[in-house]
Amino acid sequence: MIITIAGDAGSGKSTVAELVARKLKFRHYSIGDFMRTIAKKRNASLLQLSKMAETDETIDEELDCMQKELGRRERRFVLDSRLGWHFVPNSFKVFLKVDIKEGAKRIFNAGRKGEKENRTLRATVENIKKRKESELQRYKKYYNLNPYDNKNYDLVADTTKLTPEEIAEKIVKTLNKK
Repeated sequence: MIITIAGDAGSGKSTVAELVARKLKFRHYSIGDFMRTIAKKRNASLLQLSKMAETDETIDEELDCMQKELGRRERRFVLDSRLGWHFVPNSFKVFLKVDIKEGAKRIFNAGRKGEKENRTLRATVENIKKRKESELQRYKKYYNLNPYDNKNYDLVADTTKLTPEEIAEKIVKTLNKK
């Protein structure tokens, strides 16, 4: 069983994916971590990396290959990635929604390293909007996909007022019903 978790910025993708992986005793992979690593190597913020990826296809190609390879190589893992559902099609596909202000608050309060552009809550909201637009353009151009379309997923959950533990439990219960 492979589980892919996509979602809005600040929806708790990585946290929920870690909890689900722990509950199921699966490995957890995060494309966000891979992107932060690439951004750091290129001395760029995540927003800058997203903008660079609009013209530099090698960034997405590297991320795509990593996901496809995981799907071929392993059978029991959780992957949090906006396009994981596409690159690992034999997965149980989850999308986590969150109100943009709540997502921004979570990102801002987490003080993620490498995301220097998020100096204020208002700036974080604006950066989420810019990053989402950048990603939508890129995914449309390269793959003709919209990762925010609910029809791509087996389960869609709103995390705005729920804890990561509640969302993880919901995912595991849904899997157990299958």
